[in-house]
Amino acid sequence: MSSALATFVYVIGILGLFKLARNLQVHTSKALWIPVIWFSIGASRMVSQWLNIAPPTKPDDYFEGSPLDRVVFSALLAIGLIVLFSRKRRVASILRTNWPIVLFVAYCAVSIVWSDFPVVAFKRWIKDLGDLTMVLVVLTDWDPSAAFQRLLGRAGFVLVPVSILLIKYYPALGRGYHPWTWTPFYIGAAGGKNELGLLCVIFGTASLWHFFGARGQTEEARRGRLIAHGVILVMALWLFWMADSVTSWSCFFMAAGFIAATSLGALNRKPVMAHLLVAAMLCVSFCAVFLDFGSGVIESMGRDPTLTGRTELWSRVLGMAGNSLVGTGFESFWLGPRMEELWRIYWWHPNEAHNGYLEVYLNLGWLGVALLALLLITGYRNAIAAFRADRETGTLRLAYFVVAITYNFTESGIRIMHPMWIILLFSIMAVPRASIPEEVFQFGSTEADQFAEPEAELDYVTPHRAYTRVGRGSV
Repeated sequence: MSSALATFVYVIGILGLFKLARNLQVHTSKALWIPVIWFSIGASRMVSQWLNIAPPTKPDDYFEGSPLDRVVFSALLAIGLIVLFSRKRRVASILRTNWPIVLFVAYCAVSIVWSDFPVVAFKRWIKDLGDLTMVLVVLTDWDPSAAFQRLLGRAGFVLVPVSILLIKYYPALGRGYHPWTWTPFYIGAAGGKNELGLLCVIFGTASLWHFFGARGQTEEARRGRLIAHGVILVMALWLFWMADSVTSWSCFFMAAGFIAATSLGALNRKPVMAHLLVAAMLCVSFCAVFLDFGSGVIESMGRDPTLTGRTELWSRVLGMAGNSLVGTGFESFWLGPRMEELWRIYWWHPNEAHNGYLEVYLNLGWLGVALLALLLITGYRNAIAAFRADRETGTLRLAYFVVAITYNFTESGIRIMHPMWIILLFSIMAVPRASIPEEVFQFGSTEADQFAEPEAELDYVTPHRAYTRVGRGSV
């Protein structure tokens, strides 16, 4: 099949996926397309990378960034802020409830003061503010739960098939080659093989969740959505195999195990088991990565005990860390002389620590790590509250929470425009009842009492449950 014909077939197939997953009973605003575009760029490549415009080849290239990307992100951020201004009461309610996130973002802004590169740090903080803006656009929608699901559906139905298209028919875009052996590795629509694995984790988990949640739906309502998400799940599994990213495989298996376990009757009857399951998964992952007796597990997965050179990199960057209390400033460690020295040492030119918590320490110090810990602890409480009030949506949130915590053991996912950071924000943010428009409750009242429960007051509420028992939120 020629590349042109393959492109035509894939476009028709993607449109078919959107049609199959369509649900006219779920209503979301047109403004949802703004975070869809933002998230899709973060989960794939920058616009300048797609167009191959001046890719960074030396450390100094990271100072200014791409003017084209700056224009795109500024436009999306401006539109997002306009949307949030029109929903200012709901925004204020959500921000008050999620004050640890506001505190963390505010501290990131303050840390610009002691950065060696304050102008660059400020530009990057604005982009980080864009991440929060896009999350708020979704969570202030008419139905935040359905809006989140549509965000995942719209981005996943494009990026997953396009990744296969690029790998098979556009190798110049979908593949890379190791510089010494010239053996290929596969990146699809992402920026690297690990990023491709992450893309599959995010969208594969969402599609698997739809499968386990389809049991309570009517045959007519679920058939199309199951076909659509089944296709995405099969594609994601194939891409997992091509990407060969152990971190992503491990995260997906944990998410799949958690979703499957929470669908069992025993776990449903005893919510405390969710705590135990989360703790067990995190403990096993931590021991396998950081403790000596985990080396056998790592080797059995085809990786060396140094985690492909990560442990050596960790030791080296710790020796280059700045002030241990406050760090080098927001997103400032991988700039200037430090980056130049590391690029001279490592041929693969690292631009991250390959550990999210170490990344926070390098940039924000122990104070930043403490604020991140506060954010995660309160966020886990919110996710558990969602799990108790709405088992379906809460299951997805907890699965993503476990994935995000584990992913950051060996990758840096707490960074600007990073899809894992955005997914983590979605999984831990609470949406108080006061932030949901009154019109939503007019669609049905069969489960209205749940919103009066104390737990549900800080829950990621799902008002569409009262009138969409035939199916979940779709694209």
